[in-house]
Amino acid sequence: MLCVNPIGRRADINVRPCRVHATITGVEPIPLLRYLVEAGLGARRQVVGAIKVGRVAVNGRQAESYTMPVYPQADKITFDGKPVSFHARAKIVIMLNKPLNLLTTTSDDRGRRTVLDILPDEYRGLGLYPVGRLDHDTTGLLLLTNDGNLTYRLTHPRFELGKEYLVHIDGTLTQQERELLEKGVPLDDGMTAPAKVKEIGYDPPYNYSVTIHEGRNRQVRRMFAHIGYTVTALKRVRMGNLRLGDLVEGKFKKLSAQEIASTLRQHRQ
Repeated sequence: MLCVNPIGRRADINVRPCRVHATITGVEPIPLLRYLVEAGLGARRQVVGAIKVGRVAVNGRQAESYTMPVYPQADKITFDGKPVSFHARAKIVIMLNKPLNLLTTTSDDRGRRTVLDILPDEYRGLGLYPVGRLDHDTTGLLLLTNDGNLTYRLTHPRFELGKEYLVHIDGTLTQQERELLEKGVPLDDGMTAPAKVKEIGYDPPYNYSVTIHEGRNRQVRRMFAHIGYTVTALKRVRMGNLRLGDLVEGKFKKLSAQEIASTLRQHRQ
């Protein structure tokens, strides 16, 4: 005797019996990716990677796709062999003014301090993780959230969210060097997209503002290194329409729905 399972495949009922579905329980299926993100296991990209390398199982079988539908109240989901409990979390977004020498990650196997370590205890257990990255020697605006869809909108290149950095270098760019940075420079991982570069004097010691729409590892530092300059200080001050403002280094604030919506409306500033 044969039945059709929720993924649309036929299965031998003696091996894998059909489950009771939404028509009886009133519970709709959701994509596996959403289940894992809302369970607080990480950002979409991290979760997709975990599924691809076989770290996730559904009812004892390795998950084959992050789009497969699962039933939160009926299916048993495991990550690295450990059960994953699902409960819809209240979405929260925090803007942090990241200090120096903190890792932009949720944990570190070498015991180094992370951006989560400076948050009060009330924010532990909420599934927060960093949106994108800031190097340990870079300061400024960093978002922390448990909203996977928001993370996707803020980090995927297709949305071209402008990120502005203040840069200090020893010396002054020539007009030709500035134009090179603005048009794009070849790095070991490809040509950079056009950027905006302007000289500033309103926030010492920074002497340049650079706006990019990509998120490559140490990109701003590598762009300046390509033309012969070492970045000695780097601070992110804007993402989209969201500005760091006068938020003190090491402090944070919860963002309102209006602030988040304003950031998402921004395209290529």
